[in-house]
Amino acid sequence: MTDDSHHLHKIIINIKIIRRVPNKKPFVRKGPLTRINEYIRVPQIRVIDDAGNQLGVMTPAEALVMAQQQDLDLVEIAPMAKPPVCKIMDYGKFQYQQSKIDRVNKGKQKKIDTKGIRIGFRTDVHDLDVKRTMTEKFLQKGQKVKIEIFLRGREKAHQDLARANLEKFMKTITTPFKTEQEVKRYPGGFNTVIAPEI
Repeated sequence: MTDDSHHLHKIIINIKIIRRVPNKKPFVRKGPLTRINEYIRVPQIRVIDDAGNQLGVMTPAEALVMAQQQDLDLVEIAPMAKPPVCKIMDYGKFQYQQSKIDRVNKGKQKKIDTKGIRIGFRTDVHDLDVKRTMTEKFLQKGQKVKIEIFLRGREKAHQDLARANLEKFMKTITTPFKTEQEVKRYPGGFNTVIAPEI
């Protein structure tokens, strides 16, 4: 190997090595989601003390001094207000209370499952009747249903007919429902999502 070709070989190896290094974004530490203390960087704020008394409008620096004198935090509670509203309070206690409220709200939320029903392009009347009954049972239990019509091979040439078949099947469902997602095309055929009408 000549000196020139050896030098070129080294350059190619270096290029390959450079390309293998992933393009990583630098890690940036962000402040808390609820702005507190020195993270409150607006010109003026309306301040409420720990007992709920209005202390008036002042700069965040002035309010922070007051909070620190009481060994408490300055917490932004209404960022969209003009000026933003901040409260002098124990931030740790506030976080604990918020987590309790979030847990209660999460428990109250009813999880709705989405069930799947698939019909074929040439599904016979009996099978369609079985699928309709299943769909109605799911709706009656308060569940959403994703209905798909799947197309294979040459069936993909009859997309208009497939869409019409899916819409025709939906018309046979006797349990009241609302359409959450209109009939749309996907790689395997067409689908829609329906939910119980509350």
